[in-house]
Amino acid sequence: MREKKYCYEYPRPALTTDCVIFGFDSEKLKVLLIQRKFDPFKNQWAFPGGFVDMNENLETAAKRELYEETGLENVYIEQLFTFGEPGRDPRGRVVSVIYYALVKLSDYKIHAGDDAGDARWFEIDKIPKLAFDHDKVLEKALERIKGKIIYQPIGFELLPEKFTLSQLQNLYEKILEKTLDKRNFRKKILSTKLLIKLDEKEQNVAHKPANFYKFNTEKYQELLKKGFEFQI
Repeated sequence: MREKKYCYEYPRPALTTDCVIFGFDSEKLKVLLIQRKFDPFKNQWAFPGGFVDMNENLETAAKRELYEETGLENVYIEQLFTFGEPGRDPRGRVVSVIYYALVKLSDYKIHAGDDAGDARWFEIDKIPKLAFDHDKVLEKALERIKGKIIYQPIGFELLPEKFTLSQLQNLYEKILEKTLDKRNFRKKILSTKLLIKLDEKEQNVAHKPANFYKFNTEKYQELLKKGFEFQI
């Protein structure tokens, strides 16, 4: 029996995905941008992304575009928001589903590909003019991680495997955009029992060497089963 085909009477918007990838280099919070090779917005910076193929789901499309334009793969991404204001794309009616991720910069190497003229990490406070409505996309992504980092230990995803308490506090201050009291921060973070103190200290530093710690993943999973809530 031949499958019945349907014809839609109404115009359909195009569908795209874009990825906001945050990274941290122990000092600065950064975001990954690509320089567009073609119009519209040729040579301007934007988030990696593109149109969804007819035979793929949204997350697959987002990961494909991310890999094709930056070389990043095997990145865990989460859906953030959907942007669909009329006029956001000069090519026509385009709706974009946004994904975001937090990665360790040291774990990934990037290179421009596909329709990207360049791919580069930018410090959050040095973002160039963005194409489309990607300034609003960035604002929404920052809002999400600022809220999430307070009640989930997502900050550890941005740090190297071993880190100092100063590096951890610096990360929180960069994301939250405010100064945290050193004593209170350390008291709260250590009271969670989520850190393992290592028998290693910083080397070749001008100040007193600080101890290294690592995130206790097993303890976190154990506490989650008991209804643990992370609070900073």
